[in-house]
Amino acid sequence: MEDLSYVGRRIRHFRNGADLTLAELGETVGVVPSQLSLIENGRREPRLTLLSAIARALNVTVADLIEQTPPSGRDALEVELERAQRGTTYRELGLPELRPSRSLPDDALTALVGLHRELDRRSRQAIATPEEARRANTRQRLRMQELNDYLPDIEEIGEADVTAAGHVSGALTHRTVGVMAESLGLEIVHVDDLPHSARCVLDLANGRIFIPPASIPGGHGLRSLALQAMAHVRLGHEAPADYEDFLRQRQDASYYAAACLMPRTATVAFLTKARDERDIAIEDLRDAFGVTHEAAALRFSNLATAHLGMRLHVLRVDGDGSVIKAYENDGLPLPVDVTGSTEGQLVCRHWSARRAFARRARTTEYYQYTDTPAGTFFESTQTGATDAGEFSITIGVPFDESKYFRGRESRERAVSRCPDASCCRRPDAAVASRWDGKAWASPRVHAHIFSPLPQGTYPGVDDRELYAFLEAHARDADAGVHPGDGGA
Repeated sequence: MEDLSYVGRRIRHFRNGADLTLAELGETVGVVPSQLSLIENGRREPRLTLLSAIARALNVTVADLIEQTPPSGRDALEVELERAQRGTTYRELGLPELRPSRSLPDDALTALVGLHRELDRRSRQAIATPEEARRANTRQRLRMQELNDYLPDIEEIGEADVTAAGHVSGALTHRTVGVMAESLGLEIVHVDDLPHSARCVLDLANGRIFIPPASIPGGHGLRSLALQAMAHVRLGHEAPADYEDFLRQRQDASYYAAACLMPRTATVAFLTKARDERDIAIEDLRDAFGVTHEAAALRFSNLATAHLGMRLHVLRVDGDGSVIKAYENDGLPLPVDVTGSTEGQLVCRHWSARRAFARRARTTEYYQYTDTPAGTFFESTQTGATDAGEFSITIGVPFDESKYFRGRESRERAVSRCPDASCCRRPDAAVASRWDGKAWASPRVHAHIFSPLPQGTYPGVDDRELYAFLEAHARDADAGVHPGDGGA
C-alpha cells in the first residue's frame, strides 16, 4: 500500500455507500470508531486481517480497498492538497496546515490546489538557476564517480531488450531500434518541424517518438535519440520533480541508449581482447559498433573500471579549452569553480585535450603523456567539429595502464602544474607589466551566458512550443495524415 490516504478514503467511500456510520462498521469488524477514523484519515495502516473484515462488511474486495486511485474527484483534490502541505515548499512558509473538511466548498478546494500547483511550479523554476543547475550537475558527476560510471541494472535491461529484438552482433540497425520501439507500443516518426528547443519529442498519448529526418548529416545519432526517448518509458520515468531529477533521468536515458547500441557482453569481449593484445583504441571501438567517437569514449568509461579494472578520465572540451563534459575516477585534477562544477572551466593548455587542436592532420587520434601534480597520465584525443565549433574527445588513464593502449609509444610529453595559476593562466610578469594599460580587447561573448533557459517542465524546453507541436501532430494523427505525406 503505497499511499494510506487512498486506502482510508476508499474505505470511507464504500462505508458511506453502504450507509454505515463509523460506530456501526466498528461494531461489525470489532474495532473502536476512533481507530477506524485514524485509518480513514490515512494516519494508521490497517492490518491485512482487518482489511479483509472491512471488505466483507462492505461487500467489496480487499483489492477494491487498496487500489491506489482516489474514489472521487473531490478525494483526489483533498489528497493533492494534503501532499502539497506536507512538502518542503509549503512548510518553509511557516503557515498552518489546513484540513480539507467536508464543509470546504469544491470551488475553494480547487482554488487552493491550484495555488499550490503554481507555488510548486515557481519553486521548481527558481531552483533551476544557473548556480543551482551547476551544483546539481556536480552532484550528478560525483554520484557517477562513486558508481565508477557503471549502472548494472540498466545494463541488464538494455542487453535484454536488444536480444529480445533479435540483435545478434555488430552495429544496432535502425530497423532493430524500430522493433524495440514497437515492443513498447511506440512508433518512430521523422519530422522536420521539431520545437527548436527539443532534440526529440515523446508523445505518450499517441505512442509516437518524433525525431529529425533520417537524411540529416550524422544520422547514426538518431538511433540514440530514439532509444533515449524509449528509455523514459522503459525505465518508468515521470515528469522530473526538480532539476536534479531531470539530470538523473537524462543520465539514465543516455546510459540505456549506450547499453543498447553497445551491449555489455559484446563490448566487454571486444575490449578484453584489445586489452590482452595491448591494443585498446577508441577509434576501433567506435567503428565496431557504428557509433560516434564520443559515444565510444563514454561507453568505454562505463565499462573500464567495472570490467577491466582500469581507472580513467574522459573529457569533451570546446575549441577554446572549456569543459563541456568531464568524468574522472583516476585523480586527474579537473578544474572546478566554487560550486564544484567543472563544466565551462578551462583545462590546462598543456593537456592533450587542448594540444590536439594544434595538429594539422587530425584524421587519427593524438597520443600524449602528461605529467601533473596527481601523477602521469596517458591520453588519447580525437578532435572534431560541428556548426557550433571545434571540440575534442579525450580518454586518459594513469601511466601504469598505458601499456594496454595503442599509441603508448608516443614521444609527446607535457608538464602541467595546474591548478597552480602560474602554469598556464597567469601571464609572464614582465610582459604583463609592459602591456598594462596599453591594450584593449573586445571579448567574444557567448549570448547564452545572458539568456535564461526557457521555463518549462523539462529545463531548456519551451512548454508552449512543445505543446503546440504535439497538438498539430495529434490533429494529423486523428485525420489519418502521416508526417511523411506532407501533413506536418
